[in-house]
Amino acid sequence: MVTGLYASLTGLLIVALAYRVVKLRRGQKIGLGDGGNSTLALANRVHVNLIENAPIVLILMLVAEAGGLPAFYLHCFGTVWIVARLLHAIGLTQGQGGYHFGRFWGVLLTWLVIISLALVNLLHFAQGLGKGL
Repeated sequence: MVTGLYASLTGLLIVALAYRVVKLRRGQKIGLGDGGNSTLALANRVHVNLIENAPIVLILMLVAEAGGLPAFYLHCFGTVWIVARLLHAIGLTQGQGGYHFGRFWGVLLTWLVIISLALVNLLHFAQGLGKGL
């Protein structure tokens, strides 16, 4: 399953971003929340943003794959997804929450993947209706 590859890569990215949060917590001796530390708050936000977007992308990919979308297209969507999330994580961190090339393109590409996969699945559904499903 192609989606399994991108779910696994997403999982590794989630753990890497979580590790960054844990490392900051330990270094600053902050057990819960961000303790008013803006660097920790930003690291938390980068991690949470990935977690907010990952489920819908991976569900849409899995549905598209189950619907018969060719592996080439799934790899295209998956690659753009991973690149988008890396760009976003780097951009949000380096931009300190403000505008940054990576943050802008990371969000835009993430939305593009979500919208495209949603449309692919809707098209597949509509074609099924035409066949009497």
